[in-house]
Amino acid sequence: MRMSPPALPRRVAAEFIGTSALVAVVVGSGIRADTLSQDIGVRLLANAAASAIGLGLLIALIGPLSGAHFNPVVTLSEWWSGRREGGSREVLAYIGAQLAGAVTGALLAEAMFGRAPGAWATESRSALHLLLGEAVATAGLVLVVQGLRHIGRPALAPVAVAGYIGAAIWFTSSGSFANPAATVGRAFSDSFTGIAPASVPAFAAAQLLGMLLGMVLAGVLYGTRGASTEPNPADARRTG
Repeated sequence: MRMSPPALPRRVAAEFIGTSALVAVVVGSGIRADTLSQDIGVRLLANAAASAIGLGLLIALIGPLSGAHFNPVVTLSEWWSGRREGGSREVLAYIGAQLAGAVTGALLAEAMFGRAPGAWATESRSALHLLLGEAVATAGLVLVVQGLRHIGRPALAPVAVAGYIGAAIWFTSSGSFANPAATVGRAFSDSFTGIAPASVPAFAAAQLLGMLLGMVLAGVLYGTRGASTEPNPADARRTG
């Protein structure tokens, strides 16, 4: 028998905690990699591995509570595709929690490594080819999430989404932020994974464009009807 989902405040808290933990993993592993190696390839490998592993674990643990979005792009694409029953209130609550969690996670990572929290990032990421890479990275993420539902394999999300992000960190020019909330959070860390505040709006716009492209690709591949009726494990295993 299917259990009722947790109340919205509990789901929002799960999104806040999960997003905070995810950004702490991404930023913290970048800071650690910076202190251990001067080789950019080694640093990227360490950051990609830690980010993918951390994301997979968080999806597995928090998915049954909130769906483990941790990302406004995922929340919006799920809502627009009709897979979330909540209205605009839930969407805004999720996105607010994700933004707050991302900033909290970045500041936590800075504090854990003895760095003064609150220093703005100085790494400019405004080149056109980086924005193209970010749109591609986000489109792929949305396609993975949507595709898993259409083929009836949502339970594979912890492995598939984490695997995709780990790969996209390497194959995209932008390093695959693919997450407007995490992008805002990473502006608060002047480190290997940081992004200058002036670059954030264009990055977020590229991510939203990528989200739309991902939804179009999912529609082309799977159609707008016939999505899997298998319940999302984030819904089916919820506890009240």
